[in-house]
Amino acid sequence: MDLHMRHLRYFVAVAEELNFTRAAQRMHVAQQALSAQIKQLEQVAGVTLFVRSTRSVELTAAGAAFLTDARALLAASDTAVERARAIQSSERERLAVGFLEGAALTLTDPILSAFRQRHPGVRLDLRQFAYDDPSAGLADGQVDVAFVRLPISTPDLDFAPLFSEPVVIALPRSHRLADAPVVAARELLAEPLLGSACADRTWNAFWELDSHRGGRPAPVVSRSTTLLEEMHKVMTGLGIVVTVAACRWLTFPGVALVPIADAAPSQVAVGWRRDRASELVRSFAEIARTVRDDRPDLVRAVAEPDFGDPAPPVSLR
Repeated sequence: MDLHMRHLRYFVAVAEELNFTRAAQRMHVAQQALSAQIKQLEQVAGVTLFVRSTRSVELTAAGAAFLTDARALLAASDTAVERARAIQSSERERLAVGFLEGAALTLTDPILSAFRQRHPGVRLDLRQFAYDDPSAGLADGQVDVAFVRLPISTPDLDFAPLFSEPVVIALPRSHRLADAPVVAARELLAEPLLGSACADRTWNAFWELDSHRGGRPAPVVSRSTTLLEEMHKVMTGLGIVVTVAACRWLTFPGVALVPIADAAPSQVAVGWRRDRASELVRSFAEIARTVRDDRPDLVRAVAEPDFGDPAPPVSLR
């Protein structure tokens, strides 16, 4: 007769209760059936596990040793079942990830790859959003987690900041400042500005350099929903636009990028809704920070840009 897990569970119950009646009640079986199972176990094992009398039940030395191993086997069995159930459950799970153009730049692919390795059964649903939703789908719950650029004013969000990236001004090549090594924000305040087609005033204030304007409104001449739309407008001479240094990795003929010395950097973060902070969402944020910490070379390339460096081996759009 093969040894079954039920034999071990019945044995542990009797060993812990040292009473067949209580053990039977605990296991929801008849006492006679429990006694028969223990006898079968002793026959299979070839040892006497209990010393029985009309008044007491005691473990033999062999029974005490067997109890230690039986508990370990049952714990291992329970762990194996729980792990299998968790994997099966995760295979049915999906995580919707929102992002704007560029996402987390060169960290995007390593973060997504690391997440897939840790959660092989979870399907990632990637969704790109335009500038009219700087929350990248978090505001209306279209996504579970998102790569965003701060600041945004969407309420009830939590963020895990990843890195900061310098901002630049994109100018037509014919502009008087196009060949400058660097500019100050005050040199740009009177220039016709291209803004984002976005209702988030906090987002607009950052990209329109409001902190340098002393309360005066930015002279916005046009608003766009994508980086490509913005750059086409710059190429036609319609205006200038504040954007990120990573644009140096893209080719826009007729557009010059000049660092803004005193502008606050753009902060990239992982964001999520507080009311949807699931284990998968928290795991995604943790993995993103771990990848960030493990790849200082990629972070440095973004935070300390060299405008002569080659394009990275990932798509930014």
